[in-house]
Amino acid sequence: MATAIRLFVNIMKHFVLFFILFASRSTAQVPDLYNHITNDVHQIRSRKLNQDRQVYIHVPKTDTTDTTHTFPILYLLDGENHFHIVSAYVEYLRHWKVIPPMIVVGIVSVNRVKDLTPVNSLINFDGKPDSSYKTSGGNELFLDFIQQELMPYIEATYKTSPFRIFAGHSFGGLTVINCMLTRPDMFGAYVAISPSFWFGNKYVLRLAEQKFPKLALRDKKLFYSVGNEEGAFRDDVLKFDRLVQQDSSKTFQHQYKYYFSEDHMTEPVPALYDALRFIYRNWTHDQQN
Repeated sequence: MATAIRLFVNIMKHFVLFFILFASRSTAQVPDLYNHITNDVHQIRSRKLNQDRQVYIHVPKTDTTDTTHTFPILYLLDGENHFHIVSAYVEYLRHWKVIPPMIVVGIVSVNRVKDLTPVNSLINFDGKPDSSYKTSGGNELFLDFIQQELMPYIEATYKTSPFRIFAGHSFGGLTVINCMLTRPDMFGAYVAISPSFWFGNKYVLRLAEQKFPKLALRDKKLFYSVGNEEGAFRDDVLKFDRLVQQDSSKTFQHQYKYYFSEDHMTEPVPALYDALRFIYRNWTHDQQN
């Protein structure tokens, strides 16, 4: 028994020594960690919508002695789905000095059909009547809430720069395009992932046909994309792309991407990352934002 115990102790000594050496070697190869993702949850009373709205807010951790630094803001629709992945992208890219530090505001959905559609329509994606769409058509009031209530609240609470990004997926992407067409100065950059152009007899796509020839998009940025999706999703986005390509403004930057390997629900994961890289492709670390 004593011999067995001594053998076990010797084996454990060698194991512990190996572990210490391995851990030291591994630690030496790990770069400095970037900040873990944290967020604040705010409840905002909206008179426009006559309801309380919840938002998730991520604020970058920076030098607390710098009282002059301001941050661009990324307003993100469907915050309950995409907030943490976007905040992680932002923090990681900021850490490696690819994009500036920025505030992410994730707007939590209450009634997507109501808030994220521009007209009332009871026809669903399959072309059939659907009573679940009876509340549709509240997009203008929702944009009023963002512009007249949420933005002033964020800008009064945090140190913000004038540059704002608006990002959304599906109905959220439709809202982003509708906002760009009807309120182009509300944001500096727009990100529309698989916008649901089919909705309302393609209302927003028809609006784009009317608006684009005269739309003032000087110095604006637009990223739009589609996945490997059924129905008219890709055809509609390609039609929109042709409208964008006809724009003669040399200072309107835009990028279209097709994600062959992604479906409607997985596409936001690569698309949101690519959108950030596109928006800040010419950014350098010596710029503030």
